[in-house]
Amino acid sequence: MSTAATRTSDRVTSKSAGGRTRSRSLPVWAVPAAILALIVVLSAVRALTGVEDVLSSGTIAAAITFAMPIALAGLGGLWSERAGVVNIGLEGMMVLGTFGAAFGALHGGPWAGVLGAILGGLVGGLVHAVATVTFGVDHIVSGVALNILAVGAASYLAARFFSGTAGGGATQSPPLPQLPTLTVPGLSAPLLSLEQKGVFLVSDLAAILRALTTGVSVLTLLGLLIFVATWWILWRTPFGLRLRSCGEAPAAAESVGVNVYLHKFVAVLVSGGLAGLAGGFLAMVAANQFKEGQTGGRGYIALAAMIFGNWRPGGLLGGSALFGYTDAVQLRGGGTSIHALFPLLAVLLLAFGVWRLVGAARAPRPVGGWRAATRFVGALVILVIGLLFAVLYVVTDSVPGEFTNFAPHLMTLLVLAFASQRLRMPAADGQVYRKGEVR
Repeated sequence: MSTAATRTSDRVTSKSAGGRTRSRSLPVWAVPAAILALIVVLSAVRALTGVEDVLSSGTIAAAITFAMPIALAGLGGLWSERAGVVNIGLEGMMVLGTFGAAFGALHGGPWAGVLGAILGGLVGGLVHAVATVTFGVDHIVSGVALNILAVGAASYLAARFFSGTAGGGATQSPPLPQLPTLTVPGLSAPLLSLEQKGVFLVSDLAAILRALTTGVSVLTLLGLLIFVATWWILWRTPFGLRLRSCGEAPAAAESVGVNVYLHKFVAVLVSGGLAGLAGGFLAMVAANQFKEGQTGGRGYIALAAMIFGNWRPGGLLGGSALFGYTDAVQLRGGGTSIHALFPLLAVLLLAFGVWRLVGAARAPRPVGGWRAATRFVGALVILVIGLLFAVLYVVTDSVPGEFTNFAPHLMTLLVLAFASQRLRMPAADGQVYRKGEVR
């Protein structure tokens, strides 16, 4: 497997209905243009509704804090599934990471806490790797079992080591030493002044820039570097090509000398370490304390973000930002801020529904028309949901607290439902592999 192959492996092509080959790669300018368009739209929502928390520096900073654990755990899932091992156990690995971070930080300082979080996740990754790769246990069964065991283990260990400590107890640790934060000097005050003027787009850009340059945890910057490193390793090195081949065609990879078991094992261990680091981020940055139930299902949301990102780092980072932003908005602004986003959701859903409806009308009719009918039904459902958001915005002034707490999970379901048509998982993902078998 040559390095040259890795340079073109990210340009995946697929056959369209008419037999034409189309590239899935996007132009370089597409992502910055999409981000700028989203900022303009959110700025318009803030200006029209008067709800400042839609795009304030506090909301953006909170969104970064909430998005990073999801992104790191999702990146762990990406490593595992690119090698062909489904990792439902991300939640359990995050739980082990939260305890490992607290234990390490209390006994050796903040960087020992980071190491403890990674080691906690590695323990979970080792269990999952032994079960799935070595013994051939069903990946879903192993992941679910790991989630259950991790919660029990973390609860026992917390009661064992934190009970009787100052500020700690059976369900929480004492306050943890904090990691360093970085602030660009001389920018925070003028950017805050510009943000408070409320100028369309200008103030919003100032708010975003202030959030990105004020009090940013070094663990956030480390997480972004890990994303870049993952992209380079998996898509630009021979090792990455071999690892991804284990998730696409393990028998073919073995036939050219790839040690499939070793690459799967390494991928699941890396997956566990990253998920543990995500748990450590929750304990040391987001909360500054270990608490029982701290992950709150974020491991499952991370899995959804990875699927939304089509098993690629860039898409995963975008999906994590979306879920983190939703969580931050509902936490800071509550029902009012969520309500202010209803018109945006309505417009996006209606536009997407019309696009799907036109696409269904133009698609060639298969025998029996069943596929065309399902496309029409799916487009109509999207249109109905869009209309529902529009009606709710008109007839209500706020959103009940029960709905705001569920908003991140609802966003997860909507995104997965709408993105499911364009997804392509690794071909051998989730399949139990045995050396020498031919598929």
